[in-house]
Amino acid sequence: MSRKGLLLVGHGSKLPFNKLLIEDTARIIAEKESGYIVKAGFMSINTPSVTEKLEEFRNEDIDALVVVPLFLAKGVHILKDIPAILGLEEGTYRGTFALKTGEIPLVYAQPIGSDPLLAELMLKNAQNALDLI
Repeated sequence: MSRKGLLLVGHGSKLPFNKLLIEDTARIIAEKESGYIVKAGFMSINTPSVTEKLEEFRNEDIDALVVVPLFLAKGVHILKDIPAILGLEEGTYRGTFALKTGEIPLVYAQPIGSDPLLAELMLKNAQNALDLI
């Protein structure tokens, strides 16, 4: 049974927290969803890079690859840098990805954006802070 590939993309940071957050999120997704092979890569500073993780996917038994940026909003990385790495024209979100065994669909997800789940998380964070009073 073939699964989907999910490449979680983080920005990267000199501080360890960003890398840990991205890797923990990838682990949580992998534990929760057995239909995905999950990997995490970074745009800058941290390793492994997005390109390195894409290369790893070439050897996986997957029938589609989705690239999901763990970014809140659109910016240069989302609009230009990540599509360039994926071989997508700016403004496009679908393409193909070459495995060692042939081509599969590649899709590029939107950043998190405004979402009721994000609002709920912010309310939770606010309550956690208020609980310290």
